[in-house]
Amino acid sequence: MDIDVLGALAVRENGISITPTAPKPRQVLALLALHADQVVPVSALIEELWAGAPPRSARTTLQTYVLQLRALIANALEQGPRGDTGSEDGDPRAGRGRRTAKDVLVTLPGGYLLDSGGGVSDVREFERLSGMGYRAMDAGDFPGAARQLRDALSLWSGPAFADVHGGIQLDMETRRLEETRLCALDQRIEADLRLGRHRELLAELTVLASRYRTHENLHGQFMLALHRSGRRSEALDVYQRLRATLVRELGLEPSAALRRLQRSILMAGPESPLEAPEANGERLVRVG
Repeated sequence: MDIDVLGALAVRENGISITPTAPKPRQVLALLALHADQVVPVSALIEELWAGAPPRSARTTLQTYVLQLRALIANALEQGPRGDTGSEDGDPRAGRGRRTAKDVLVTLPGGYLLDSGGGVSDVREFERLSGMGYRAMDAGDFPGAARQLRDALSLWSGPAFADVHGGIQLDMETRRLEETRLCALDQRIEADLRLGRHRELLAELTVLASRYRTHENLHGQFMLALHRSGRRSEALDVYQRLRATLVRELGLEPSAALRRLQRSILMAGPESPLEAPEANGERLVRVG
């Protein structure tokens, strides 16, 4: 089974889609797919579908959605390249022992489990690649870190569950996944800065600073890239815009690390490289 949730939801068994079009079964599959090979409690699925106000028939209705998903799975098992229904002479008994829809979408005490059969999950692959990237960063292997993190981020084709109308559970998971994406993006940009790719980053950071208007690390990286490209005044403008946004929207001043970065840029000449202050271990201003 192949599972993609980092963008549009796409779940395939034997290469055939088992993703329903109806919104509620789609929500059920999305939550099961994200937690593939783990039991998802019935209570979590009910909360996802009905947001704390389930109808009396909630369990029965959930079972109906599960049956609809199993019908799609059964169709994929029958039609897929490994889903032949019997022997060459058409004896259906020859198919005994193969996976069935109930083997793929398993009912267990208290919940359901989607058995991926060892297939590919884009979330798991993202976590694997980004973890390798973080370890490379810690080891000072910036080319390796940039490569691994770029590969991890390439798995995203849009917001997680982009075409699923999420409830409480999926909305929470979407926010969690977005935070992991931002962490990987932050580290990949850091690796690229360490490799002297400041000019290559300018277009990307222009978009990111506009999209994440209160994200201090991205703005700090944008300031560094601009300064290193000989655009000191624009780097200082980025700081002033961020400060105005933080004060207006959150009632906060920029962090001490970002203020130190601003002072470093003010004190440096337009073409001067910035040092890498080590104040309180804050990575934001570590640019060497």
